[in-house]
Amino acid sequence: MSRDHRKLRVFEMADSLVIDIYPATKSFPPEERYGLQAQLRRAIVSTASNIVEGCARRTEGEYLNFLNVATGSASEVRYLLDVSHRLGYLTARHAKEFDPRCRELIGSLVRLMDSLRPEVLSPES
Repeated sequence: MSRDHRKLRVFEMADSLVIDIYPATKSFPPEERYGLQAQLRRAIVSTASNIVEGCARRTEGEYLNFLNVATGSASEVRYLLDVSHRLGYLTARHAKEFDPRCRELIGSLVRLMDSLRPEVLSPES
């Protein structure tokens, strides 16, 4: 079953964070180019990419697995944003803006997975 990721609110949320996190991390110190900056960018792109890849999978179980990975990546993003702020690399304005968005994304992914679990676990699957 092919799903359209563009119709999912969780994808829109993750994609929006990708677009906003890239410029927010542009001013990180040069020594973080291959460290914290790169890890943060990879994690947010991974979040959106796993939603997209999950949507293209044939079974609900595979879809659920990719959503689970996306949730883990979103949680990683939240931590990396926090540590970036505490290290002085991310502005207080960005930290204050991104944290609730990450929490909402993580919560929405969890609720989406919870809504799929009964179908995955049902004997008719």
